[in-house]
Amino acid sequence: MIIELFKTITSIPRCSGNHQPFIGFINQFAQKYNYICKVDKANNILCYKQNSKSNICLQSHYDIVCLEENTIPTIIEEDGYLKAKNSTLGADNGIGCAYMLDLMTKDSDCEFLFTCDEEIGLIGANNINLNIQSKYMLNLDSEQEGEICIGCAGGIDIFATNNNSKLTPNSSDKTLYEITISNLDGGHSGVDIDKNIPNGIKLLVNIIKDCDGDILDINGGERINSIPKSAKAIIATNVKPKSSNPNITINKIDTPTKHYKKLDSNILKFLNEFKNGVLEYDDNLDVVISSINLSIISTNIDDVKIELSARSMDNDKLKIITQNTIDTLEDLGFTVITNGKYPAWKPDINEFTNDILQIYKQTVPNVALKAIHAGLECAIFKEKFPDIKIASIGPNIYFPHSFNEKVEIKSIYNISNIIKKVIKRY
Repeated sequence: MIIELFKTITSIPRCSGNHQPFIGFINQFAQKYNYICKVDKANNILCYKQNSKSNICLQSHYDIVCLEENTIPTIIEEDGYLKAKNSTLGADNGIGCAYMLDLMTKDSDCEFLFTCDEEIGLIGANNINLNIQSKYMLNLDSEQEGEICIGCAGGIDIFATNNNSKLTPNSSDKTLYEITISNLDGGHSGVDIDKNIPNGIKLLVNIIKDCDGDILDINGGERINSIPKSAKAIIATNVKPKSSNPNITINKIDTPTKHYKKLDSNILKFLNEFKNGVLEYDDNLDVVISSINLSIISTNIDDVKIELSARSMDNDKLKIITQNTIDTLEDLGFTVITNGKYPAWKPDINEFTNDILQIYKQTVPNVALKAIHAGLECAIFKEKFPDIKIASIGPNIYFPHSFNEKVEIKSIYNISNIIKKVIKRY
């Protein structure tokens, strides 16, 4: 039933920013199973029973990362996994939604909170205007069976704009080249940041730096919270660029040019020297403490834009990383703003997490309490509802936010059984 429900909602357009199709579906679903359905101005959805005595709220976000706009994933079942054909799958967090829908078909007296636009800055959670009466919340957005998440990184998105480009005479008769990088693995800029996944923008910049190229045009990256899987640039150089990866294509542009408009060379220097990826790691906790990802770069006639995503398990360290990055960019003439800020969720062991741990051990004996280097809406809910006890669990989901995303079918059912036991307990 859970997989069938997942397939049903996968057919509904759910790219971040697209709300009404899913809201319409949930309204009809709630009516069919006798639940009240409330939707706030931020497009969050809360379902509950009339005269509910709910003690626990289950929560998932309903939007998915679409590396190509308006994508509806085509699900493939292969080798014990659900995958998608040439797109992200949306198991993050469609499987969590499917768990909740399954419990609604069973007339469970719980609160079911479906939040929107998590993938583009936890927007729904940040702007929630719904009354949660439960004392406990079980978030279903974790992606590793055998782990109960009780803490997460905070994060902030950094947006920089620079219009310092100038028309330059081609006095040394430089040749134009188009360099294209495509079909890299990509991945989540939080949980995958320590997996040595190539960043398409950094790869591209390294090639340009090695051939002493002037940048005329550069575009790369897909989403603010994804490791870039593609990038493209047009450059001018007297040294033929060299490919360092089978996913790189270099083509000479035969059109001669007497002048070209190039980006300030300091921008290339910044991009080349920028320390991308893990900034601090805790070996004892086996978790990334702080990181920053060069997510997106784009140019047009008037300016160049750079988007970065910083994360830390420590709110003070996050402030320092952010301010240092802003200062560096402003020194290069960028105008910088920040958005999508969310706090770190300090690990909290309590009676709720201990109960889940004991229930979980019945299925996975070596389960452990963990914190993850990614933003979870739990951090915001803990801030908005200080007295609520929160934990997060989920099935094995690999390579979220990428074309390689997959979810293990056996794990889906294992987590389902654990959720049902937790619901029975609470």
